[in-house]
Order: sequence, then structure tokens, then C-alpha cells
Amino acid sequence: MKKNILFLSFFCLMFIGFQALAQKDPNAKSVLDAMSQKFQAMNGFTAEFDFTYQDGSGSSDRQSGEVAVKGEQYRLKLPEQEIFNDGKTVWTFIQADGYREVTINDVSQMEGELTPSNIYRMYESGFDYKLLAEKTYQGKKVQVVELNATSADAPFAQVKLMIDKGTKDLLGWEMFDGQGGMYSYSFKNLKANADLPPTYFAFDTKKYPGIEVIDLR
Repeated sequence: MKKNILFLSFFCLMFIGFQALAQKDPNAKSVLDAMSQKFQAMNGFTAEFDFTYQDGSGSSDRQSGEVAVKGEQYRLKLPEQEIFNDGKTVWTFIQADGYREVTINDVSQMEGELTPSNIYRMYESGFDYKLLAEKTYQGKKVQVVELNATSADAPFAQVKLMIDKGTKDLLGWEMFDGQGGMYSYSFKNLKANADLPPTYFAFDTKKYPGIEVIDLR
């Protein structure tokens, strides 16, 4: 009887271990690691992007913008909003119909949010992943990696990354909130090794006299 219990316990442990390995597809990890290493080897980049949000009913909203990324720093430009992150502080600048406002946060207050800089390493914790079928995206052959959140509290239940099969550049991604909403980002005109000074990622309130400042630090 004791032998049977030991055998059953061993079998269960093996089964659990197999499931854990299956949740972390090694083929997907190879693609993700190559993408992450490509980003880390860059001295920053600039790109244009299209952003689309589609809700559960099928209605959608689309915007275009520009992004610059260098290490943990990024600057995101949208028609009426611009976000600056110098690695320590985040400024959200809104300018519309003559009204100007900037909200200031510490980077630590934004933990858990998906940003243009951490998208390249988000798979390292909090997600299982698997490699899906290849497809054509922006006229290029891409490898599609699906990330699934391991926590119900994650801001996104699922993320799909489109990675250029040849260059390992991240061309775009789709994020699903688990409630029928889908956020899609698509890069274009990506230029690597952009020479961007640290000041490019910081917002200077002195340049905007009379601006409303909301400091939440």
C-alpha cells in the first residue's frame, strides 16, 4: 500500500511538472529572448505607430502617434496627449482646446502598467506563453507569441506579440482585457539607434507658463 502511495505521489509530481513546462513553451521563449536581446542591443529607437481600441460590441477608435524608447525611458506622442518617462518620473501632458495640464507621478506608482519600454521583457514574470502559427503582418513573415496572465488581477488577460521572423523586431501587439476589449499597437518606420539625449524624455514645466500642474508624487 505504501509503495502504491509513493508511486501515485511521484506520478502526480511528474504530471504537475509536465504541465508547468507546457505552460512555458521553450520555442516561444527562444523567440522572446531573441526579441528582448535585440531591443537591449539597440541604443534606443523611434517609430510611428497606430493604436486601435475595440470594445466587446465591435465599435472601435483609432489613433496614430510617435514613440521614442531608450532603455527604461520613453516618450509617447498622441494627438492631444504626450507621456514623458525619464526612468524616474512620469509626466502626462494634455493639451486640447487651449487647455494645458500635466500630471506628475513617480515611476514606482506606475508599476504593473504595460509601457513601450517594458513590453520587451514582460514575459519574464506573470505570464505563461506559447508559440502560435506564423502569419504575414505588415507584409512581413512574423512569429506570433501568445502570453497568458497567470494572475486574475493582471491588467490584461492575454497579449499577442508579432515578431519579425528575420530581424526579431517587435512589429506590433494585441492586448485583451478579458472583458471583450482589445487594444492593438502597430509599429511602422522603426529607426534603431536614435541619438536621443536624456532631456528628450523629461518634461519641462518652465516652457509652459500658466500650465496646471497636478503633482501626485
